[in-house]
Amino acid sequence: MLPSLTLATFSSSSSIISKPFFSLSTKLPHSFSPLYLPFPQTKRSISLHTRPMNILKNLGFGAKPAPSMEDSSIAQGPDEDVPAPGQQFAQFGAGCFWGVELTFQRVPGVTKTEVGYSQGLLHNPSYEDVCSGTTNHNEVVRVQYDPKECSFDTLLDVFWAFHDPTTLNRQGNDVGTQYRSGIYFYTPEQETAARESLEKQQKLLNRKIVTEVLPAKKFYPAEEYHQQYLAKGGRFGFKQSAEKGCNDPIRCYG
Repeated sequence: MLPSLTLATFSSSSSIISKPFFSLSTKLPHSFSPLYLPFPQTKRSISLHTRPMNILKNLGFGAKPAPSMEDSSIAQGPDEDVPAPGQQFAQFGAGCFWGVELTFQRVPGVTKTEVGYSQGLLHNPSYEDVCSGTTNHNEVVRVQYDPKECSFDTLLDVFWAFHDPTTLNRQGNDVGTQYRSGIYFYTPEQETAARESLEKQQKLLNRKIVTEVLPAKKFYPAEEYHQQYLAKGGRFGFKQSAEKGCNDPIRCYG
């Protein structure tokens, strides 16, 4: 069983989280620890992993037009992708999707992870579109898991443990609607479990949880360089282990 986890201490000069946020009463895999240590970041409306954008585009020249009704209808449709036989999907938003993905990669019973964009209004959004804050997309991780080896409740426990669900549109110094906390369910059973889990977590905190619980919408895979970004080494080539049960601290860097 995991040891009792206590609320982390934050400082204004760093977004390093020295330990997860609060106690868990549910058993997790023996060797698993959801410790998440992002590198210090500079306050800005988007995270440090943003690619340089064209100056004219930032000023509004050449930007995509506002989402059309057709765009919105497609983007707000259900995720129609099908998991592998015997597997199930779940979607989570909990800040920068690099660290979120690596955390779920390490969970026994998780068979595949993908980072992408969902819950927005634009069809086929790019990373720059999402970071503009105009499309309402969230950076999410779609988790494929084997329910015989990993329950949805276990995924929920991991989700609550490695991020702060009480900060609106923010994790650490990453600020923007694309960093909001969210659980996106595929089945009525997942919805029930998510809402019951949220109620239990709320009783443990003295701040209001702002996590949204919504049906899973169309999932747009992020650009290839974002996939398994930290496991592949990121910008600096410092690979972080995605082995099952690994409890090495996760460092989220650009």
